[in-house]
Amino acid sequence: MLKKITTVASVVLLSALTACGSGSGGGTGSSSDTITMGFAQVGAESGWRTANTKSVQEEAKAAGIDLKFSDAQQKQENQIKAIRSYIQQKVQVIAFSPVVETGWDTVLLEAKRANIPVILTDRAIDSDDTSLYKTFLGSDFVEEGRKAGDWMVANATGPTNVVELQGTTGAAPAIDRKKGFEEKIAAKPDIKIVASQTGDFTRSGGKQVMEAFLKSQPKIDVVYAHNDDMGLGAIEAIKAAGKVPGKDIKIITVDAVKDGMTALANGEINYIVECNPLLGKQLMELAKKVVKGEEVPARVVTVEGTFTQEQAKAALPTRQY
Repeated sequence: MLKKITTVASVVLLSALTACGSGSGGGTGSSSDTITMGFAQVGAESGWRTANTKSVQEEAKAAGIDLKFSDAQQKQENQIKAIRSYIQQKVQVIAFSPVVETGWDTVLLEAKRANIPVILTDRAIDSDDTSLYKTFLGSDFVEEGRKAGDWMVANATGPTNVVELQGTTGAAPAIDRKKGFEEKIAAKPDIKIVASQTGDFTRSGGKQVMEAFLKSQPKIDVVYAHNDDMGLGAIEAIKAAGKVPGKDIKIITVDAVKDGMTALANGEINYIVECNPLLGKQLMELAKKVVKGEEVPARVVTVEGTFTQEQAKAALPTRQY
């Protein structure tokens, strides 16, 4: 009888050890082969973000990854709550696109202590402790701003007044796209940013801010919008003011989603810098590696281009987003 009890106890102990075990790079989630990922999305503020969400959801399914998804509605506190929930649920990897750059150290330290690796997607964070995340997958936003600035410098003729529709205050793309653009136009003193305000990456925000600019600025030659949606909102305001977008006021935007590309093909936008939202496949590949404890690059930059009117016309028939 004693031998039987000892055998049963051994089986129970072995089962408990198996259930509690985790890989060297993964979290404390299920011992099955299925990876559980917690993904905290910024929101659904633009066509770009909608395409990004769809890519993540579809590629998670294709990769056999159990995705727990949350929409932060562009509020940092919602993302922090979601990340803490994922830690409590003991997911094996957390990925998120930060609403703003700062204020993440505390919650990411909690994930680190729980042995759950973190992947930053689309947007980086401003932190001195790079051990809080495994890698950053996304665009070089400064370079995007530079590309927009290069076109501005090449196409400016004489004194040029630019109004800028910034993205969400404190967000990495807003900060970096402004920085890159200003870096390039500094070479041509005739180009001046006469007004700059956040439109929060939304079409309605872009329209409202542009309406205010049209009333407050006596002369506007160019709109530089940090994303297509704000540029499309600006188009509505320009038309309502009796001006012709793309002619009376030139427009430069960033993203290259279908609506923006259509406006470019129609001549209402003059130039678009691409920002690729289809990060899902690369994200799932990185997730599998970090859960296994494999080394990954500290930064994975997506390959992107630029579009003129003719290039937009050629690209639109096969555009995925």
